[in-house]
Amino acid sequence: MPRARLLLVSVLAVCLAGCAGRPVSAASSRDQPGTFQSGGLTRTYTVHVPPGPPLGLVLNLHGGGGTGTGQRGLTDIDAVADANNLLVVYPDGYDKSWADGRGASPADRRHVDDVGFLVALVSRLQNDFGVPPGHVFATGMSNGGFMVNRLACDRADVFAAIAPVSGTLGVGVACNPSWPVSVLEAHGTADPLVPFNGGNVRGRGGVSRSISAASMVDKWRSADGCHGDPSARQLPDVGDGTFVRRFDSTACAASTEVVFYRIDNGGHTWPGGKQYLPKASIGYTTRAFDASEVIAQFFLTHARA
Repeated sequence: MPRARLLLVSVLAVCLAGCAGRPVSAASSRDQPGTFQSGGLTRTYTVHVPPGPPLGLVLNLHGGGGTGTGQRGLTDIDAVADANNLLVVYPDGYDKSWADGRGASPADRRHVDDVGFLVALVSRLQNDFGVPPGHVFATGMSNGGFMVNRLACDRADVFAAIAPVSGTLGVGVACNPSWPVSVLEAHGTADPLVPFNGGNVRGRGGVSRSISAASMVDKWRSADGCHGDPSARQLPDVGDGTFVRRFDSTACAASTEVVFYRIDNGGHTWPGGKQYLPKASIGYTTRAFDASEVIAQFFLTHARA
């Protein structure tokens, strides 16, 4: 094969392998699987290492019935992380679930200490990769979103900012954070699995009860000492059947911020992500904003000094 043709085939092969979706960093990033012993269990995870020295660590938690690999595919956050030098870890929950305190999940039923596991995991990764203090963040979807809220409620000293998507907090689960935490919450009003207005959640392991998305936001506004009413703006209509309003509370303690994306007619989905099941099952995925990009920028601007 002529040299020029061989070069062209090589370039096409590289592009087919990595050019889909968001642009891929030209510098070298890598994936590193690992195991972690916690509570008598061998836990598994994958770390995505950016091309440059990490500016922060993002814990990205899957929903009930999911896996770290599935959450990675749903959020497609690696390219955003590479562009901003964020280290991302995708842990696997016990029996595809997290012990977020609602009591119904397999992890909750087994009394798994997921708060202890996840805090110990990020501590090790922070040390191994030289992540600066105050630059640890968490995001998650559904059961992962509930878990993210619980992590910040219980260990606000560890997580500077969180971004739960389609997940709130179980009814009766205590939330008394020791530090102010910046929060970005996104939730669809037509979510068929985790009701926007709270109520029964029929998930992996049985039925639990959740508080409403607005109540969750109000809890964080109160915990962060936010003053005044949030400012509101509507995002441009992109014609996908959803309408998104963003509410910002910026007059909060320790320069924290509470942001709420209310997605009218939005479903149990990751904004800007894949429509992983039919609309009839999970509702609409909004295209009005890209949650992975917005969350990454939110984290970068809300690290603790």
